[in-house]
Amino acid sequence: MRPQRVLVKLSGEALAGPQGSGLDGVTLTELAADIAHASREGVEVGIVVGGGNFFRGVQGLTKGLDRTTADSIGMLGTVMNALALEHAIEAAGAPARAMSAVPMPSLCESYARKRALDHLSNGKVVILGGGTGNPYFTTDTGAALRAAELGCSHLLKATQVDGVYSADPKTDPTATRYDTLTHEDAIKRDLKVMDTAAFALARDASLTIVVFSIAEKGALAAVLRGEGRATYVTP
Repeated sequence: MRPQRVLVKLSGEALAGPQGSGLDGVTLTELAADIAHASREGVEVGIVVGGGNFFRGVQGLTKGLDRTTADSIGMLGTVMNALALEHAIEAAGAPARAMSAVPMPSLCESYARKRALDHLSNGKVVILGGGTGNPYFTTDTGAALRAAELGCSHLLKATQVDGVYSADPKTDPTATRYDTLTHEDAIKRDLKVMDTAAFALARDASLTIVVFSIAEKGALAAVLRGEGRATYVTP
């Protein structure tokens, strides 16, 4: 059955394109067009975006920063991406609203669950920056949290590979690809596609996680139609 409301976890690296950092205009435009198409087909779409194309908190630890400061800088990167996505999605013809868990009202609306639900029900794509608003939580965990509290049926994890593997297929040619898994399987096997806290939250909220590659044009719309290659992680 076609989902009615989904939460997409989009990494910051996905917005960097071939240059590997910052924002790539062509990549941003193509992703926005795919998201806008899904929204016009009647699916309510929320997005939690990472900030790794600007700054990764864990890397900040090697630069003399403490964890709280490093994670706070990373949150700012996610808001930068949320603002860029908001503009690009609206340019692609779909209404969008960026919201931040870290209040910065001169730039965008502060996140509040009821306001986000109102925007979704009115056909807006809601882009959620700022993670959870707290250090020590990854944007994967933030995505699982937002998907649960916004009543989404699916959490779509957009990656650079076409599903969940037993190891990184880019470095290990013997890695096994899974078509389906349970949350318990993913936790017990310590699969790295999402962190354990995110899997546990998704399990408790009975969320289906769909892991797919965002690299191809129209990948999101295809997943929502039940097409293309993906791994389904179910309760």
